[in-house]
Parts: sequence; structure tokens; C-alpha cells
Amino acid sequence: MTLGTLYGLGVGPGDPELITVKAFRKLQECPVIAYPKKLKGSKSYAHRIVEMYINPMEKNMLGLVFPMTKDEDTLREEWAKSVEAIYTYLSQGQDVAFVTEGDPMLFSTFIHLMKLMKETYPSIPIETVAGISSFNGSANRLGIPLADGDDHVAMIPATEDMAEMRRVLETHDAVVFIKVAKVLDDMLDLLEEMGLLYGTHVVTKVTSDEEVIWNVAELRGTDLNYLSCMVVRK
Repeated sequence: MTLGTLYGLGVGPGDPELITVKAFRKLQECPVIAYPKKLKGSKSYAHRIVEMYINPMEKNMLGLVFPMTKDEDTLREEWAKSVEAIYTYLSQGQDVAFVTEGDPMLFSTFIHLMKLMKETYPSIPIETVAGISSFNGSANRLGIPLADGDDHVAMIPATEDMAEMRRVLETHDAVVFIKVAKVLDDMLDLLEEMGLLYGTHVVTKVTSDEEVIWNVAELRGTDLNYLSCMVVRK
């Protein structure tokens, strides 16, 4: 039996022109395009990035639900459904391209999907195509060099552990914080205390047509979108 290949395609931070030539080619070649689907039926961020390159009448469009919950039973059930839905096509010899914003190997939905596919169907060939991450997109849109010479740079999720956030800031020349929305005010307090607010910038949905570059002085109390990055450069 000839099996299809599962491709994890990084499609960039938001601007459709920032997908790679290889990702574009795989979108054209693969008969099945899998993408994260929101429960209410609206298009996912990754889907919106690539829709200008896809004729849905010529593809099998496979929307997969990945619930935002910490309930282990629900997560296992939904992830298993996604693996089985993709395998249905792979077992018929059809290649499947799973699109994910940014890079498939960096804080991506594809990482867990890939692990489960390897565990459940280890014979399935899996390949990834690198993509531009919000890490890179934010630095370029803001015109902020993240590293030069012997500089140290970090990209980490912002957490409630402000002692750890302080340590990261103290030991790096530049830091990009993702998932910053949930601890925004605490981060702003810490940055002000460390005298780093002047070198701080925040951008939401970078490079997309919904991009917002925020005035940090007016950010306190703002309900930021999940797809927001905070860039701190000393």
C-alpha cells in the first residue's frame, strides 16, 4: 500500500506574500489541505493566510477542531479525531498539507499532531517546510535588530513567574515574549521597574492586514489579541 505524506507547512506570520516558494508549491501539489478550524465556523488565521493560493473547488479542504481547553479527556478525543481524519486520506495515498502560521516547529499546533501521528501510524512519512515566525516578522516590521555580534536573544512565552521574566530580561540583549496578553499589566510593571519601557514594543497579528502596533504607554489594561508579541531590546 502506498501511503501519502503529511506535510507541515509554515505559512508565515500573516502577510500571504511571506510564505516560501516551497510552501506555495506544496499547496499546489497536495490534494488535501488541512487547517485548524474554529468551532463557530470562522476561518482560522492560517487558512486566511493561504486562501489566495488555493482553489477550494480543486482541493479537499479538511478543517480540524483543536479545542482551547485543559480538559484532558476532551483534548485526547479531539486530537484523536484529527489524526484519524488525516489518516483517512494518507492511507489512500493522498498527500496532506497541514498549514500553520509561523513555523511548524516553533510553538505550533503541528508539533503535537506530528507526535500523535508518529505514535498512532509510525509508517506515515512526515515532512515539514520552514516558515517565517512572528519572532522574525515583529523585528522586521518594527525595524529592531534582535541580535548583532555577540548579542544574546531569547524568544519565550510570557508567564506569571515575574522572577523568571526578570532573569530572562537581565541575561539577554533582546527578548521576544509571545502569549503576553494574559500577563500584560504585570509585564509592563516589571519593565517599568527595570527601566526598559523605552525599548519595548508590542505588535498584534504582525504583517497581516489586521496588524496593530501599539503605543506601549497606553497599553495598560488593554485586552490584547492572543497573537501579540512584545519585543524588548536593551
